[in-house]
Amino acid sequence: MKKILITGSSGLIGSEAVNFFSKKKFKIFALDNDFRGKIFGKEYSTKKILKIQRNLYKNIKYINADICNFFKLRNIFLKNKFDVIIHTAGQPSHDWSAKDPILDFKVNALATLNLLELTRIFSPKAVFIFTSTNKVYGDTPNYLSGLKELKTRFDVFRKKKFYSINESMSIDHSKHSPFGVSKLAADVMVQEYGKYFNIKTVSFRCGCLTGPNHQGAELHGFLSYLVKCIVNNKSYTIYGHNGKQVRDNIHSYDLVNMFWHYLKKPGYGDVFNAGGGRKNSISILEAINLIKSIAKKDWNKLKFVNTKRKGDHAWYVTDLNKFSKKFPKWKIKYNLKETIKQIIDANQK
Repeated sequence: MKKILITGSSGLIGSEAVNFFSKKKFKIFALDNDFRGKIFGKEYSTKKILKIQRNLYKNIKYINADICNFFKLRNIFLKNKFDVIIHTAGQPSHDWSAKDPILDFKVNALATLNLLELTRIFSPKAVFIFTSTNKVYGDTPNYLSGLKELKTRFDVFRKKKFYSINESMSIDHSKHSPFGVSKLAADVMVQEYGKYFNIKTVSFRCGCLTGPNHQGAELHGFLSYLVKCIVNNKSYTIYGHNGKQVRDNIHSYDLVNMFWHYLKKPGYGDVFNAGGGRKNSISILEAINLIKSIAKKDWNKLKFVNTKRKGDHAWYVTDLNKFSKKFPKWKIKYNLKETIKQIIDANQK
């Protein structure tokens, strides 16, 4: 039975990975210390997910540990030789990072280095999978030629064709936010451990990750939080871009399924953009109308703030061609409408 360490195991992607790999008969070590609840508040705690997990999975080793603590992590690696490390834990908010850049960097960058080094020392044959972010590209997408403002969204056209962003986009000469920088530092280090130390590593540069287990907060997890506001008749504030900012959303299952396909043919220091692609892209205005239609809600508690969030993307759509060409059997299972239905159901329980 292969051993897999999953950090952030009660978060959105971590909990999906626990569910996915338990079905694949992996021996799972689930590491989570509810950091999300500490920074966003009890309402957004992952403890309720942990409670569900403990009832569902009896053969999982649950670990409460701070990934910034090298020596506590070392004890875990000393006792276990892992075949796979899926690192999803981190400080996830673009905006929160500005409140405490030092803690943000420790959690996102230093902790990733801790895990990489312990993998190198104790599990050098393991595959190391890191959930990076499209924020490593900074605000470069805002200056793309062909960016146009349409009736309900921004979009980018090149040679009269729709455009999407691939892995060749520059990570330099742009505004990232402290979060973008800390994740970029981790992203590059993951690549370096692959290329320099010959560890099988990969960074998945993720767009908007979502799904029914997402504990969306005001400034993180827009689709989940928007559904929560509409279903519970709460107000929602749009910052800048007149609500026409676009994101492509990928269901947590589809991202973890990317991990699974990658494990069949891992490389050394790989990088892949990961998102829902054009078919699963949507603006905030379009999302509001779709959610209201699916949930059958007459909701109108929208507020607009003209000030844009620093470094925020007006538009981002993922180009999945690089991953799809290497792993042609991988396909997106959940479209945007089905994903929203699941999030609505989760919020109505």
